[in-house]
Order: sequence, then structure tokens, then C-alpha cells
Amino acid sequence: MEKIDEYKIKADDLIIPVAILGGKGITKQYHVYIPTIAPGTKALMDYIKHGLVSEVAISTKEILDPKAINILKGKFTKRAKILIQDKLPNISQDTAILLINILMQEMLGLGDIEYLLADENLEEIVITSSKEPIRIYHKKHGWLETNIAIENEEKILNYANIIGRRVGRQITTLSPLLDAHLVTGDRANAVLFPICTKGHTITIRRFARDPWTLTDFIKNKTINSKLLALIWLAIQYEMNVLISGGTASGKTSFLNICMPFIPSNHRIVSIEDTRELQLPKYLYWCPLTVRQPNPEGKGEVNMLDLLINSLRMRPDRIILGEMRRKDQAAVLFEAMHTGHSVCATVHADSVAETIERLVNPPIEVPKNLLLGVNLNVVMFRDRRRGLRRVFQIGEFLPTMEEGTTNIKPHILYRWKPATDEMVEHSTSARLFEELSRHTGMTLSQIEKDLMKKKAILDWMVKNNIRHVDQVGELIKNYYLDPDSILEKVGGV
Repeated sequence: MEKIDEYKIKADDLIIPVAILGGKGITKQYHVYIPTIAPGTKALMDYIKHGLVSEVAISTKEILDPKAINILKGKFTKRAKILIQDKLPNISQDTAILLINILMQEMLGLGDIEYLLADENLEEIVITSSKEPIRIYHKKHGWLETNIAIENEEKILNYANIIGRRVGRQITTLSPLLDAHLVTGDRANAVLFPICTKGHTITIRRFARDPWTLTDFIKNKTINSKLLALIWLAIQYEMNVLISGGTASGKTSFLNICMPFIPSNHRIVSIEDTRELQLPKYLYWCPLTVRQPNPEGKGEVNMLDLLINSLRMRPDRIILGEMRRKDQAAVLFEAMHTGHSVCATVHADSVAETIERLVNPPIEVPKNLLLGVNLNVVMFRDRRRGLRRVFQIGEFLPTMEEGTTNIKPHILYRWKPATDEMVEHSTSARLFEELSRHTGMTLSQIEKDLMKKKAILDWMVKNNIRHVDQVGELIKNYYLDPDSILEKVGGV
């Protein structure tokens, strides 16, 4: 098989080569070059494992607390070095580091899966059963079969138990489904046999360690700086924004890149199933996540509980990971109409479909409440070309039909696939009027403000200001002293 692509990944202290293999008429494969251990060395490592377990004192807190894993790893690493040096006094430092890292992965991690979790290019890691190799979803190459397989079903069950213990949950024959997250923040789902008839299965959604920022989105043409400036203005002045799109279209990523637009003195409360948002450290942010019930069915904290509770936390902004149910939507839209600024995501493929999804079951929001939404951004994923784009930006307009109020979509900008660019579709009927009412700015002042924001965004792209904290710091400084930032970027 030919090498189609190759690169290196860093797993703890190890640098591991990876290759994408394939060729004409051959299905592509993902090949990770895992260090091999000779039988004699493996026997030594088993001896060291027993020594570590018997000699290192471990508290219950360190076993169960995800935040204590690094303390536990440090304890094990320190003792492992001594044991290896004692048995192999002439071992090289590189070999010692290799053995210690493999030990840590086997004892405190998920074995060979740790190499896959270290690859920034992967989005999904799937163990179907011990009879099949692990499959991954690669950002560039799509679904690929790997050269890693799990030895037996017991090992897969052990990995599922490790994941569950870290979040205080159990997965058993009586409770064969597990939805949890890893220490790294990645989302994990496990299903046991015979619910999955092939065998035990684990699916891991790997989140980016270095999240996308607005600079990346402008660079890769997901959105241009002119339209991002418009969204910036809307979010700055507490407009309510809904982000729609299909599965894996980039809704949450887009929501995340918009969060630095919130002024740093505004209290933000975010509500998610699993923690996905990664905000700059400069923001006044309280992240809330749901909790699943224990095996006795007690202790559940769902999104509705968190939504209702968030209204008692004096939030300026409420961020909802995804709107799915009628009761959630009722609380969220009530929050909009009681003066809270809301950003949320919802599954829908266009502005028109967003309205249909909101007013029909299972969400079923009364039509008149939809006017609380000031802006609707629709994301789109072109699967053939591997593109993610802002597909439409629109607003909801009221219409009178036979004496009843209806809501119709009004598209302001849309994506043109032929030229891969956003084009203006129609002028706003609500957004600028509401911005003017909220801010006291005239239309010309709003236009000038948009030009300033566009200039800042273009300067950030030009100077590759892309880390989430860099972006957050610059926007925070702009709110504190706009003139100095505008002078820095060249002014408008």
C-alpha cells in the first residue's frame, strides 16, 4: 500500500508516526506505528505494574476524581522510574520514558486508544467489537479503518468501566448504556452486548484541544469578516441569536467562536449536555452540564432543571448547547422575553426550516414568541467537498393571515455554492431597527461601527491572532479602550 499522507503525533512524552495508506482500488487505512514490546520486557512491565499497585498509596478521591488523575499519574511515574532503574540500571533515558508512558496508558488510560486520542486530526473513534479493528473519522480523509484492534470483549468492558467510574457512573448488564466524558473532555458513549449484537461498543467524539476561533473561520471561508462583524454587533448589544444546521455542520463550533463578542463584565451561564464550549479566560462565565441518574434512578439533573435554575443566577447571557424539547424551549423563549440575551443551537437546515422546527412538535413554541429571535445563522456541511459554511443569515418577520399572526423567514445573506461566497439577498426589516432602538445609534453610526469591527477582524486574520485567549483579550481591550485598538489596527 502507498503512503497517501503521513505526520507525527505527540502522546504524552512519545512522538509517534502516523500514515494514511492506500492506492488505486484499495480502501484507505489509518496506520499508527505503535512501539512493540518484546516478551521479556512485557514480563518486566507486568512485574512493575504489580509493584506500583502494591507500593503506591491511592485514595478513593484520586480514583474517582477526574481532576486528580494528573496527581495519580505523577505518583505512578515517580515510582515506576525507580523500579525500572532498579531492574535495568543501564537502560537509556528514551527507553525508560517509552516504558513509563506505555505503563501509564495501560494502568490509568485506555491503552492503545490513547494514541488515537492524541491525534488532532481525528473527530471520532469507534470500537465496534473485539472482532473488528477500531475505526476513526479523519478530518481530511473521512472514515478509515485503523491497524489497532482490542484483544477481547473483557478489555472493551474494562475501558467502558474506566470511563464510567471517572464520572461516577456504572455500566452493567442491567444498565448497558453509558453516556459520559473522558478526563480530556471528549464525549464517550458505550453500549454492551447483547444490546449491541456484535459485542461491546464504544464511540468517542474527540473535541479539539485547541478550539476553532473566529480567525480560523474567516481564513477557511466559513464566513467573511463583514458578516462576522454584523454578528459581533448583534451579540455585543444583547440580541438573541439562534444557530441552526444539520448534524456535524459546525453549529457548536460557530457558537463557540462568537462567545468572545460578549463584553467581559456580562455574566454568562452556559447549559450543555456535555461540556463543549471553550471560552476565553477573560469572560465572566459559569458553565453548567447535565448529570445522568445513578443506577437507582436518582440524582438526575437535566437541561430543564439547569435552565430554570439559571434564571435565578442573575445571568446577562444564557447559552444553550441545543434546544430539543418543548419545555426547554418554553423556558428559553420566556427568558428572551424577560430581558435575558440568549444564544442557542437547533437542528434545522434553513431559516424557513428553523421556523417550522420551532413551531411544530416536539419543540412547539407559540408563533408570537419567535419574534424574540433577532438573528438566525444557518450552518451547512458540503459532504462531497468537505466544506462547512454559513449557509444563510436571516430574521423572522411577523405576517397577518386571516386575522392570525404568522412568522415568515426573511433571508439577509446566503451562500452561493458556484462562487463559494456569501451574497446579500435582501435588506434587513427588523435587525437594524431593533439595534437602533436598543443602542440609540443611527443607521450611519451602526454602519461605521460595523466597519470598525470588520477592520479589527481583518487585522486579526492578517496577524494570525487565533488562540482563544488571544482573541478574547483583544476584544476585551477593544471594549475597554476602543481608540487604542483601532489605532493599533490602522483605524477606520
